[in-house]
Amino acid sequence: MILKDSEKVKNAAGRWVPKNVNGKAQVPYKGLAKHKPKTRKHGSSGVSCADYPNDGNKLVTSLKEALVKAGLRDGMTISTHHHFRNGDYLANQIFDIAHDLGVKNLMWFPSASFPCHEHLIQYLEDGTIHHIEGSMNGPLGKFTSDGKMKGLGVLRSHGGRYQAVQDGEVQIDIAVIGAGCADSFGNANGLSGPSSTGLLGFALADSQYAEKVIVVTDNMVEFPCYPWQIQGNYVDYTVKIDKLGDPEKIISGTTEITKSPDRLFLAELTARFCEHAGIIKEGFSFQSGAGGTSLAVGEYFREIMKRKGIKARFARGGSNKYLVSMLEEGLVDYILDGQTFDLEGVRSMAENSRHISTSPFTSYNYHGKGNFASLVDVVILGATEIDVNFNANVVTHSDGYLLHGMGGWQNCLFSKTVILPVPLFRDRIPVIVDEVTTLCGPGELIDVVVTERGIAINPGRKDLIKAVKGSGLPVMTIEELKDKAEKICGKPEKPQLDEDIVAVIKWVDGTLLDSVRKIKQ
Repeated sequence: MILKDSEKVKNAAGRWVPKNVNGKAQVPYKGLAKHKPKTRKHGSSGVSCADYPNDGNKLVTSLKEALVKAGLRDGMTISTHHHFRNGDYLANQIFDIAHDLGVKNLMWFPSASFPCHEHLIQYLEDGTIHHIEGSMNGPLGKFTSDGKMKGLGVLRSHGGRYQAVQDGEVQIDIAVIGAGCADSFGNANGLSGPSSTGLLGFALADSQYAEKVIVVTDNMVEFPCYPWQIQGNYVDYTVKIDKLGDPEKIISGTTEITKSPDRLFLAELTARFCEHAGIIKEGFSFQSGAGGTSLAVGEYFREIMKRKGIKARFARGGSNKYLVSMLEEGLVDYILDGQTFDLEGVRSMAENSRHISTSPFTSYNYHGKGNFASLVDVVILGATEIDVNFNANVVTHSDGYLLHGMGGWQNCLFSKTVILPVPLFRDRIPVIVDEVTTLCGPGELIDVVVTERGIAINPGRKDLIKAVKGSGLPVMTIEELKDKAEKICGKPEKPQLDEDIVAVIKWVDGTLLDSVRKIKQ
């Protein structure tokens, strides 16, 4: 979409963003903690127990019947969740049915997409799906970057998605929630069955606020399905199908510690920084991702904790076998889990009362009365680009292509210390640049950048600078890190972009942080 100057506005981050997105007026980013919502919580309308079976049996014969009964029609917003990850079958089936029924101009509102959803490109092309508001990974991101989607993509954090639904910014017409285990009333969880995922927190807002809710399972059990991560009182229809997903692909393939000597050194350097800074202490809390480097950081944390004889009060997950082993060894009192990345995580959540299922509401929602993110002492995150003002990008690559979603990345920036361990360059392209291509997180919230050739501390964190003084760690300015990379690789070329805006980046409060432009062909 090419916008006239009168259709754009420069926000507080200095980025030009549209005044309207997909027909809805927008609020530009105003700065940290500057925007306060004036809305009340949204909810479904006209609900009465008289409209539901007295025996509690909401089971219908097929997903198609459920969608028809839910009133599927042109222009609706259809939501799904991504706990099935790259093994998801359900989202593709929904839009196969919509296409067969001749329904057009749907908005797909996933909590995230994966390469398995490349199947849906045909429906973006023929108009079954008008646009996507959700993290777009791989093929769908590339399709969007090439300017082929009819509407604008909207990327939100996990907490931002919950906020958008809660505040009525996005009103879901039909939510389809896949569950590893469910009963015919609609109570559901992800703890057992052939398509178990551990938890269903990303579908919580959908269940609470959607106009119609459909629960689909391949493991229907007798009432009550307990624990009920999704409560049947929110559910309109239930469906039993043969298979929700591919279990081998439901579990992420990234949950192994890196074997790269450079990445291991990067992880060790990050852990050493945390030790010297006084972050690793009795009762501290931490969060790290499921990538190879982040997992290695966790293992170095383990070594330091054992040596010092200390334990953490809690760890925020994504859970995995490494985090579970720390819980079971007594190094961590609790796992507060937002997403389960392997079968050990699923097992632990089912068996251990100290492995707690959370949701984007408790963990990340910025329009709540506080959330867990600010209680975390240190969070370890990644980035595709970081600039000299500590601003970071996680959704577009050095060539400008939109190939990643944001997940909970933005929300984690509100932790007490935010550390980005990144290689100084990837494929001989520097990671630290003058200005990020796409702004996903403001530099005021990013505290430390760790590379294999040096560590840069945000000048605003004078406490951290003081804490590691004399530690022997290779601390330098971020400008010095950038110069190091450019001496090795040369100054990187900027991506070739044209004036078309293909997607926008939302900040955690619902304001517009940046625009994503089309790749120049």
